[in-house]
Amino acid sequence: MKSRQHQLTTALLAAGVMTLTKESFHGALLSTSGEAKADTDGTSKKEEAPKQAVMRTGAAVPRKRAVRRLVMHSMAMFGREFCYAVEAAFVTPVLLSVGLPKNLYSLVWLISPILGFVLQPVVGSASDHCTCSWGRRRPYILGLGIVMLLGMALYLNGDVMISAFIDERDKQRTWAIVITMLGVVLFDFAADFIDGPIKAYLFDVCSHQDKEKGLHYHALFTGLGGALGYLTGAMDWGQTILGYTLASEFQVIFFFAALVFIICLTIHLCSIPEVPLRYENEEAKFLLEVTESHKYSSIEEEIKNGCLKSTCTEIKAAAKPGKCTAASRTEGKRQMTLKSLLKTLASMPSHYRYLCVSHLFGWMAFLSNMLFFTDFMGQVVYHGNPYAPHNSTLYLTYRTGVEMGCWGLCINAIASSAYSYLQKVLLPYIGLKGLYFIGYLLFGLGTGLIGLFPNVYSTLALCSLFGVMSSTLYTVPFHLIAVYHKEEESLKLQEGEQAGENGRGKGIDCAALTCMVQLAQIILGVGLGLLVSAAGSAVTVISASTVALAGCCFVAFCVRY
Repeated sequence: MKSRQHQLTTALLAAGVMTLTKESFHGALLSTSGEAKADTDGTSKKEEAPKQAVMRTGAAVPRKRAVRRLVMHSMAMFGREFCYAVEAAFVTPVLLSVGLPKNLYSLVWLISPILGFVLQPVVGSASDHCTCSWGRRRPYILGLGIVMLLGMALYLNGDVMISAFIDERDKQRTWAIVITMLGVVLFDFAADFIDGPIKAYLFDVCSHQDKEKGLHYHALFTGLGGALGYLTGAMDWGQTILGYTLASEFQVIFFFAALVFIICLTIHLCSIPEVPLRYENEEAKFLLEVTESHKYSSIEEEIKNGCLKSTCTEIKAAAKPGKCTAASRTEGKRQMTLKSLLKTLASMPSHYRYLCVSHLFGWMAFLSNMLFFTDFMGQVVYHGNPYAPHNSTLYLTYRTGVEMGCWGLCINAIASSAYSYLQKVLLPYIGLKGLYFIGYLLFGLGTGLIGLFPNVYSTLALCSLFGVMSSTLYTVPFHLIAVYHKEEESLKLQEGEQAGENGRGKGIDCAALTCMVQLAQIILGVGLGLLVSAAGSAVTVISASTVALAGCCFVAFCVRY
């Protein structure tokens, strides 16, 4: 090891006493680090050796992954979306059935996004710096998965659990509401955050080509999981063996959801091994200290000017043992915090800000419809009553409407998967602006017609338009982010600057778009409950239509393409 450090030091010292071009500098550095890399990966190119040596990602050079491994990795998205579909279909009926007042049930959707908005940077940063021997991402994925199961158990079984411990009816009602609300908050929090570590896990262990394949499989299994989840909720389990064995239909749904999620999570965690976060060898420490004492930016600056200035003192000081915290110090400066996120949102260019506003319009419209759709079917379309006694005709009619609403959401999931492929065909003809405009327009018209004519068959047919909006929200805004960054890099190249130098990162802009989803939930949690209490469940689809059509105008005239 000492001989290799001596070779590297000699090469850098030799480079410091002569005039170097950029190519000769990299050649000197590559010749030494390439020897170290050859011990473990003889097939790697020499250009990649120093990059991998100084990477503090906890993973070695990502190799090509088999398709079955990528499919196994995507199973987490299948299980997560399956549980999400169960929540979207049943959480509002469950809250109403335990006696939660109408003017309070949207408050449940307010707590989780506020927690998410505050804690998202903390969870992301903690995942980046986890030193568990099992890897960086999987401990957080497992922990969040357990919290998801706990939350789902509480909100689907809270009423039965409380009835087993408390006999007094008034106390039963109060504690059932508390336990159910706690379950919803826990589930939402964990389900929202588990997506980040899953994506980071994929990026850590896969090459660039496999990342693209992996994201494609993620999208595919997300749609399939949602469709199967809604289909499970649409079936009448009360007349089956499980329905007679367990105390309620909600417990049957929990049994299937928990079973599917546990199987999918186990497959995901066993899909691709992670390497723990640590310095792979002493040469990595040495190289990190060299780059810390002589910043990349200053090296590039001096190379562009035709020479590299270095001294023996700098190299020797960098080579001293016990000074291997450079990477952690550098990473610490790049940690995302709530303050930095808000600062970025406030200072972003106008076209990014307009895109975020349009995304906010879209998610407000989409969520106000999706979160209350099964309740709308049960109360408005089928004229049932969730507050009626559970053995009454009105309550059974309401349950029938909820099940039919699940079929509608299943149609939405299938339409979303199909439209995501249709977008590729339409894009060359109508462009991103056309796709964005059509998604908002069709959703606004569809929800408006459902609100005006609440018929069972027309409502189910129009549910396919929900899938158009869903696919649009998941694809077009992020495509526009990529277009904006490509334009910025091209402009910098024309001006003679290094592409990507001192520029905005895609990560922070994607995070800004993601925050619009949470902000939409906060806005809906504050206002929609009051509207539902005052005007009834029909207001949810009318509100969705109004916001979507307003967003349609904003997309047409304010967003840059």
